[in-house]
Amino acid sequence: MRSPSSRLSGRTAVYAGSFDPPTSGHVWMIRSGSDLFDRLVVAVGTHPEKQGVFTVEERLRLLRASLRGLRNVTVDRFENRFLVDFARSVGARYILRGIRNPADLEYERAMRQINADLAPEIATVFLMPPRELAEVSSSFVRGFAALEGWPKVVRRFLPAPVYREFLKRSHGRTPR
Repeated sequence: MRSPSSRLSGRTAVYAGSFDPPTSGHVWMIRSGSDLFDRLVVAVGTHPEKQGVFTVEERLRLLRASLRGLRNVTVDRFENRFLVDFARSVGARYILRGIRNPADLEYERAMRQINADLAPEIATVFLMPPRELAEVSSSFVRGFAALEGWPKVVRRFLPAPVYREFLKRSHGRTPR
């Protein structure tokens, strides 16, 4: 049996999300995926039900700045298509997903089934973040930004390049 830190040789995975903003939890997932796979494509997309803080181009730039030094990671745009179709287009045989809590497990299990129906050759790999990152989400960070003293609180949940931009974007007003 492989240990969690064993690299899956010759394997490409996709890790997709809206990343608005990219969080320390996202970076943990990407670093872990980078350790596990030979190549990891981070797919930045839009969510039709979410109003964003950053544009897709800004999120691409912020992720690239937060992931410097990870040679086997690329960051790309992902819009208006099934994730499995995007995975096929980049030669990925794996989709990487994070499980923070039971609600994530239920949602991701259902998505895994749908993806398996659409593309049985593409497997979903689940990772669980460490406890200190288990409840970090972009929505969580955006919600905290409405409260007094929020910069001190959200600083630990955002990579430094993202924190600086989030602070500039939010200065004098509440982020969306």
